[in-house]
Amino acid sequence: MRHHFLLAVITKISLARLQSGVTKTMSTAHAATKLKRQRLLDSIFRRATLFFTIVVFLLLAALIGSLIIGSWPALQTFGFDFLWSTQWNPVTEKFGALVPIIGTLITSLVALSIGIPVSFGIALFLTELSPPWLRRPLGTAIELLAGIPSIIYGMWGLFVFAPFFAKYIQPWIQGTLGEIAGIGFLFEGAFMGIGMLTAGIILAIMVIPFISSVMRDVFEVVPSLFKESAYGLGATTWEVIWYVVLPYTKSGVVGGIMLGFGRALGETMAVTFVIGNSHQLHASLFMPGNSIASALANEFTEADGDLYTAALIELGLILFLITFVVLACSKILLLRLKKREGTAS
Repeated sequence: MRHHFLLAVITKISLARLQSGVTKTMSTAHAATKLKRQRLLDSIFRRATLFFTIVVFLLLAALIGSLIIGSWPALQTFGFDFLWSTQWNPVTEKFGALVPIIGTLITSLVALSIGIPVSFGIALFLTELSPPWLRRPLGTAIELLAGIPSIIYGMWGLFVFAPFFAKYIQPWIQGTLGEIAGIGFLFEGAFMGIGMLTAGIILAIMVIPFISSVMRDVFEVVPSLFKESAYGLGATTWEVIWYVVLPYTKSGVVGGIMLGFGRALGETMAVTFVIGNSHQLHASLFMPGNSIASALANEFTEADGDLYTAALIELGLILFLITFVVLACSKILLLRLKKREGTAS
């Protein structure tokens, strides 16, 4: 009996070990199959992302190539004189880009000079000062401004803002800022409502939602421990913002500003409604002007002749290069800020 019992125990142990070995073998095989499948999926994902990256670069190269080819007659005819010539006469086929270039830069700079402080105040209020019950609806309302079509801004600017601006704001600006030596010439001229300053203000209203949203998001990532520690040491709200929040988020703030700058450079319809669309160079911001985007929107469908069309396409090429330079400068600035942070730490 004892021998039979020992034989049964040994048999069960052997079967259990055999079953365990088979299970381990199957588990190992399953794990190897799963690992092989994951490696295959990773390889497919890597190749797919590489393909899409190459497609983006090819599209960018195709865009640049098409602009160069389309503007080649103007490049051959005018050369670099196209950049600093103020002439724009389709009848005599004399074209220059100085007025649209200056108009694009001035309206964008006016928009940033107004939009940056306003966006900064909105973001700080929403993240640091606003009561909780007001934070969400106010933030949602500001974000909704970004969804309004640009043509609506243009129509509102032409039919509502421009008359009000000409009747009440321009006389006040000329009577105050216009009397200051050195900058008074910027606010001379008749009160027409439309002009470079009006276009800049409309652009400022359009870029404020973009800049303030980015600033608000980066301000919210500041650890509460940093701010609470500063408050615990007796810092005021302004000191916390200036010495804690801004140094921690300066890279994101610069990125948001450059996003708004790029938005202002390429805006078309809103600027077309209120800038005046005049190919004349004036020192006063009250006077009508032109921008690259508004010139393209107004004249491209009416361009008659290869040289006229090529001149307009060259304007598009110049706008592309301006945007590229702005983005490159912002990237260099962000890299320098990041390098400085690393050195400080």
